[in-house]
This record gives sequence, structure tokens and C-alpha cells, in this order.
Amino acid sequence: MKDPQIRAYRPFIGPFDPCEPKEIRTYLVPPQLFIPFQPMGWPQYSPAEALRLGTLWPALYSPYTSAIAKEKGV
Repeated sequence: MKDPQIRAYRPFIGPFDPCEPKEIRTYLVPPQLFIPFQPMGWPQYSPAEALRLGTLWPALYSPYTSAIAKEKGV
């Protein structure tokens, strides 16, 4: 399953770059960029779940994975 919030691009790799280049870079596009307003009647998380996830509405949830967790494969 492809995550619609993750985008990728290929950066320019110069012949004199001092470090080994990453051929593909990724970044996260937050969902609130594509929702101009919050319609009435949206489904909501329970208060405890909303505090754990950081948002009340499932449509605005965007998971966060730290770079350290990605390196460890967690």
C-alpha cells in the first residue's frame, strides 16, 4: 500500500559533492494542506485516542516516524 502523504524526488547530484548522495529523497505532505475547511459532522476519535494521536479528526491524522526509528527498521 502506497502512503499518499509521502512524496519523493531525485535531487541534483554534482560531480564534486563531498558526501555520498542519496538518489531519492522523501518528504511528508501534511493532510491539512488539501482540506480547506472542516465540514460539520466529521467522525471524531475518542478524547483519549485524540490525545494519543494529536488530532481529534481521523482525516487530519498524519503518522510520525522519527529518523532514528527508520534507521533501526522499527
